[in-house]
Amino acid sequence: MGFHVGNPKSAADLVQAHQVHRDVYISPDVYALEMKHVFANAWVFVGHESQTPKKGDYFATQIGNQPVIQVRHKPDDIHVLLNRCPHKGTKIVIDRQGNTGKFFRCPYHAWSFKTDGCLLAIPLKKGYEGTGLEKTQNGKGMKAVGAVKNYRGFIFARLADEGISFEEFFGDSLSSLDNMVDRSPEGRLEVVGPPLRYMHYCNWKMLVENQTDTCHPMVAHESSAGIAVKLYEELNLPKGAPKPAAMQIIAPFMSPYEFFEGMGIRTWPNGHGHTGVHHSIHSDYSAIPGYFEAMVETYGEEKAKTILDENRHNTVYFPNIMIKGPIQQLRTFIPLAADKTIVESYIYRLVGAPDELTARTAMYNRMINAPTSIVGHDDLEMYERAQEGLHVNGLEWVNISRLLEDDENHEGEAVLNGTTERQMRNQFDAWRKFMTYDQDQQEAAK
Repeated sequence: MGFHVGNPKSAADLVQAHQVHRDVYISPDVYALEMKHVFANAWVFVGHESQTPKKGDYFATQIGNQPVIQVRHKPDDIHVLLNRCPHKGTKIVIDRQGNTGKFFRCPYHAWSFKTDGCLLAIPLKKGYEGTGLEKTQNGKGMKAVGAVKNYRGFIFARLADEGISFEEFFGDSLSSLDNMVDRSPEGRLEVVGPPLRYMHYCNWKMLVENQTDTCHPMVAHESSAGIAVKLYEELNLPKGAPKPAAMQIIAPFMSPYEFFEGMGIRTWPNGHGHTGVHHSIHSDYSAIPGYFEAMVETYGEEKAKTILDENRHNTVYFPNIMIKGPIQQLRTFIPLAADKTIVESYIYRLVGAPDELTARTAMYNRMINAPTSIVGHDDLEMYERAQEGLHVNGLEWVNISRLLEDDENHEGEAVLNGTTERQMRNQFDAWRKFMTYDQDQQEAAK
């Protein structure tokens, strides 16, 4: 028997310190509340500035279940608008990406809007004289999201008009983004092509949790990475022979538990955290000729070494993205239903760095995250088995108590054993917080 989850407060009761109720994954009611509260109150990744480099360039995506448009209004000014005409509600753009010129034009009745969303013109406007249209939100133009922040090229937005600031929401977790950008000798990234994009028939939170689940690689990936390692070892290559890039990428997935324990996990408030505090599966890639020299020229030898020695594995930014700094990748998990999630895997070019780095990043993305990958499908099968299994009656709670500490507090930074499930608990602590954020703020103001 499930819980009644008709409001945010009751949904928050589905999360306890050591376990979460299955309804957080399978209930359409919970999904609807998440879209209305979690994805409205948190800061959510939209896109990268390099996806809209020129005036009038736009990129269409969504925040939770809300369609939005990232658009370049001026050379140094990017806006995020709701993808909806204020007249009859028609979607303004349906193409994924393009250039709208100086204005957007609704395809239904030709209302037009500047690229900052302001109303530009209405055909036969005199028909609205005396109606009070100009005093309504509809008469002002396309609605912008509540707040937008361009952080080192990454565009984030908060749907809610009022709420937590960008700086408070992310805090020190931005160090992972900083490291990814700083790996460019010019301090800039550019998106390389469209993302690898495919459907997962499971709840979006399963994908987010898996990014810091270090007890599954050597088990779930034995049939893919394990076999690849076995076949490579059977080649009996001479000792010291250079390991191919593909093997450097896939072999670490079969590292033992001790490797992942020693790797460490760091968590920050508001659901952010990363694996790979001390080392990671990205630590032993071959050096690319000319890259370190380019970094030294920009940063000096000491700082260049500090930047490149930081090999964080997966950094989760609550609610729904993961980045890999050493491999310049970002994955976003877009929820479409309680049991349906679109996964987009982007790669970035380090501006000013050798092209071989981009080639390695593209290889990693194809091998691990593509619809045709040999690793990602292991995870996908586990997600879909779990989505089905959670409907089985008898056990209604999901356990997340591995290495749980007494009176665990998620309001500060923590660095712990790499196989702890603390980051999963941290994410659910943030989930509960932002599910009820607007109501808590109202009560605090009384």
